[in-house]
Amino acid sequence: MNLPIYLYGHPVLRKISTPITADYKDLPKLIADMYETMYTSEGVGLAAPQIGRNDRIVVIDADPVSDSFPECAGRKLTLINPEIEILGDDTETRSEGCLSLPGLSEKVKRTEHIRLRWVDENFQPHEEEIKGFLARIVQHECDHLEGKLYIDHISPIRKQLIKGKLADIAHARIRCDYPVRYAPKTR
Repeated sequence: MNLPIYLYGHPVLRKISTPITADYKDLPKLIADMYETMYTSEGVGLAAPQIGRNDRIVVIDADPVSDSFPECAGRKLTLINPEIEILGDDTETRSEGCLSLPGLSEKVKRTEHIRLRWVDENFQPHEEEIKGFLARIVQHECDHLEGKLYIDHISPIRKQLIKGKLADIAHARIRCDYPVRYAPKTR
């Protein structure tokens, strides 16, 4: 099922997500729905808060960007309760976008080398060192689990420059090509 993407301004995007356990109800269906939603929205990653769920679940299929970033070829990951460890000091500044911030992209500095620990959909543990653009995708999606958005990594000046665009998203003054859920209206 293609689920709506929760947009900037919705409180669920700013909450720290809760770890899940193997008895999580309907986990296979939720994961399948997350992949379908990500593909329909033309994303390469999706975190559970982006569909209104406060759970530590991320899906990634980085293969669509593998022409530009070979380390992404064939990389499809279901991350449950992921943990990131930063390795080294190498950073790269690249443009990032987000399904929860449609129409925006900003340059974000991120580390190029991480160690990722997670369990998969069968709750089997994994650990892997990840580099390059795939490391960026993982960090971006895992930020969602901590209530962070990529715009939290940009300078205050850049944030001020996009303030109007952020307000348009938060106040439902934009249109999207995929189903969305706007922030609740405040009085």
